[in-house]
Amino acid sequence: MPYENIPYKSYCWSLGTTSYRTKNFNQNIERQLVLLSDFWAREDIKGRKWKKDNETQAKYYDFMAEEGFLTGAAKNKPKDAREKTSGLVDIGLIDENRKLTPVGEKLMAISQKGDFSPDNALWLPKDSFIYLKQLLKTGSKIKGSDVRPFIVFLYLLNKVEYLSMDEYTYLLPLCVNRQITENMVDYIKTRHIEGKKDQSDIDEKILEVLMSMDNYQKGLKLLLENEVSSQKEKQKESEELIRTIGFNRKSRSYDKEYYPLYIALHKLYREKDWSQAEKVYECTKKLQSKVGGGWRKMLFSSKSVKAIAKEPRKYLNKTEFDQAEDERSFKITFYRCFHLFKAKSNLSDYLDLNRRYIKNTDTVLFEDGIVKLDIVPRQFFDSCIEKLYEDAYTKCDFLPEDCSLEEIHPCLLIDEAAIIRGISRELRVSVSTMEEARNVLEDERYKRLQHLIDTQFTDERLIRLLTLFEKREDGEISRMVTDNADIPTIFEYILGIIWYKVSQRKGKILDYMKLSLEADLLPKTHAAGGEADIVYEYEETEIYPRHTLLLEATLANWTAQRIMEMEPVSRHLGQHLLKTGNHSSYCLFTSNRLNINVMADFRCRRYMQYFDTSDHGKSIEGMKIIPLETTELKQIIKNHLTYRQLYPLFEQAYRSEKKLPQWYEEEIIDRLLQA
Repeated sequence: MPYENIPYKSYCWSLGTTSYRTKNFNQNIERQLVLLSDFWAREDIKGRKWKKDNETQAKYYDFMAEEGFLTGAAKNKPKDAREKTSGLVDIGLIDENRKLTPVGEKLMAISQKGDFSPDNALWLPKDSFIYLKQLLKTGSKIKGSDVRPFIVFLYLLNKVEYLSMDEYTYLLPLCVNRQITENMVDYIKTRHIEGKKDQSDIDEKILEVLMSMDNYQKGLKLLLENEVSSQKEKQKESEELIRTIGFNRKSRSYDKEYYPLYIALHKLYREKDWSQAEKVYECTKKLQSKVGGGWRKMLFSSKSVKAIAKEPRKYLNKTEFDQAEDERSFKITFYRCFHLFKAKSNLSDYLDLNRRYIKNTDTVLFEDGIVKLDIVPRQFFDSCIEKLYEDAYTKCDFLPEDCSLEEIHPCLLIDEAAIIRGISRELRVSVSTMEEARNVLEDERYKRLQHLIDTQFTDERLIRLLTLFEKREDGEISRMVTDNADIPTIFEYILGIIWYKVSQRKGKILDYMKLSLEADLLPKTHAAGGEADIVYEYEETEIYPRHTLLLEATLANWTAQRIMEMEPVSRHLGQHLLKTGNHSSYCLFTSNRLNINVMADFRCRRYMQYFDTSDHGKSIEGMKIIPLETTELKQIIKNHLTYRQLYPLFEQAYRSEKKLPQWYEEEIIDRLLQA
């Protein structure tokens, strides 16, 4: 018999859409804005519309490909073009016709100028400040009602101080109305007080939210009132029943694999046919990856299907199925697991997406499995969250506009005095001006940096990363560091961390690295790029004079290294020497693979003049450029060499009259091995 359709209903929110989940998030958003601006300016595109125009959408896909924004060839170009841009519509940077909004124009202008320095009282980078305002305005439609996820997130943090990653992943997105949110606040507070760490209670909370919805109640009622049979003559009807109670939002057919799983589980637990354990395991392998993994983790203590087949009872975990003493309780258990694992898979998919958008604001820290607001944003929002939360379940009508915080809500007028008082109270220091507060917060940033280095960038981990750079295993590098920066940017960042450790953690490395950093101090790449140098300042000691060290990092291949690096490196150093007049300054050029002709050019700079192009009367005589391969960087780390040891070694190598390749082998490689 055909069963009445049970509609899927959203039970959670997400920021953006899963179709726009991309690496190098900041950079790709900025590039996309430029691409769209250029696309609509084309003569052959003027006058066209986006909506319901597959031809225009396909043309934009081709334009993205021509500009190198994507690779491959989509089977459905219009659909892919829509997906590549949908996330920008959601946060108001472009409208539904894919034209830049006023705030999108503002963000593109900042990106093209390449100046992201803070210009606001929250001390956020210019682009991050825009993202913050956009997320405060961004809303979702859930069950016909509006919710502004970021305001709900801020409210929750204000009430519970922090979220564990499990709470952030599985509980926060469930807060779609006031009732659920207030209930979740009480629940998470209790969870923190009791020090709970496992997921079992979180699973129950997810199910509580799901089972409060009428479609989930209707689905369970339908299952309880009908037979699920393995008999051939009843199989088709039973399959239809299981597909119906799954109310898959795409199609019932996506849930077809749950019927054989139900039958195998029934034989295993209700009929005590232990040989069915292997069949159950195989059935879970046919489910969507995360869903099947959830089932297997619950049911089995081994990942070996051979071991399970041989000794099924040994490798079966104790679960609610063991307590199912009748048909009704078995069905309830199956139904709960059916929807729990689907929901958890869905919520974990949204985790990455929500985190990307939220991290773009540079207000939130994701550290040590904890999610919390950074100090200044916390003090600011704590002072106004009650009034701001009044708008958490209303639609904002000016998402596309480039507006001020107080235009979003009058309570968002920044009170610097209140922020200063909050910083003093939280950090237990006495500060009375913004300048004093900035100094205190800078100290806090460096404390966080020390912790980051101690936990994420140990010597062993740095050596591992350098090896990955040599092999160009880019995926693993992104996994270990961040996927919000391209690999050359990560290489530069890692070099900065290494040199900070070499310098015995002295100096303002966060200033010396000419990089944009997220709130958690990991790098991010902008479309505009910028200076690739790390400019390290050293004060005079008995070992060396006061000087600046320019660190240049490149992953350019053997041939491209000559084209891309020979002129810029010498130019950067030459201009620096002309500007400062400090001839003790020099450059360290690092690569995963040095080109010997590039090395030869840098050695020759010892004898060459470098002229000021605007004043040929000004020049310098000779430049010190030391090439260094990642192999030697690893040796420096292994030998725990400090800059006080390296400076004399580099100076001696610079003054040596030996020729390449002996010069590098004897003056660099051998001396580092012996140091």
